[in-house]
Amino acid sequence: MNIEVGNEIPSLDIPSVDPQRMKTMAALLRDPYPIHWDAEGNEQMGIKGKVVNQGPLNLSYVVNMLMNWQGQDCIRRLTVRFTGWVLGGDTLTAHGTVISVDNANDELLAKCEVWLERDGERLLEGEAVVAITD
Repeated sequence: MNIEVGNEIPSLDIPSVDPQRMKTMAALLRDPYPIHWDAEGNEQMGIKGKVVNQGPLNLSYVVNMLMNWQGQDCIRRLTVRFTGWVLGGDTLTAHGTVISVDNANDELLAKCEVWLERDGERLLEGEAVVAITD
């Protein structure tokens, strides 16, 4: 596989963020914060009728995009920052672009810019180091 600077990583579409899944994840994470399950209570925050997706779920969309591209054990490092809320019902796309390619420790590694967006607005962004498979 010929990976070069500027290559786009095949994007991952998330057609609709599921509010029911957020409730399940809140229980699994033991996250009592009502922002994830109380849609009416969120009106005070200006998001009436919507719940906010957990950060780990948002990160998983980017992780899944990278693993779809280079395999289950490809991620060597991933650093991100959350820049906006993902809401129940949102349609999202995870994206990435190769910004450098280098050999290290007998591996071909691609440093990539990664992000998660809704209608062009970046809600999560960062960098990943990914091992390139043959």
